[in-house]
Amino acid sequence: MNNYVWVGKIVNSFGIKGEVKILSDFEYKDRVFKKDAVIYIGINKDKEVINTHRVHKNFHLVTFNGYSNINEILKYKGCNIYVLKDDLRLQSNEYLYRDLIGYKVVDKEIIGIILDYELTNGNVLLKVKGEKIFYIPLYSDYVVEVDQVNKNIVTNNGRNLII
Repeated sequence: MNNYVWVGKIVNSFGIKGEVKILSDFEYKDRVFKKDAVIYIGINKDKEVINTHRVHKNFHLVTFNGYSNINEILKYKGCNIYVLKDDLRLQSNEYLYRDLIGYKVVDKEIIGIILDYELTNGNVLLKVKGEKIFYIPLYSDYVVEVDQVNKNIVTNNGRNLII
């Protein structure tokens, strides 16, 4: 079974030569938006290969192999973009934020379970349900370890974030 990972959305075309404008806050963009990378577009997961990539403002501008005209790529406007998780080649100490959902948050004892994550101004906040719902910044002095084997996030004084 293919394990597709959402990486962004084609929000529009750019120019007349078949370039698309992509909005993405994916954590491994450098592995996705590069020449010869394979991506899958839309509900049908149409397979396309990236020919060129550049960044313009907050967008990734991409052309695909075999397309050179705006009329050829308009079908992708508004479509989501995916990659295969295996194509990301994650190392043993790397993970996707979405994979942390369901992990236990431990501060000497279990203080909650991760419900979701939010990206805010370049920071990753983990939404945790414990006694109350609270947030822990992923990359901070609070998070000591992300234990992927036991599915735990070990914190140092994470309990202090419960308001």
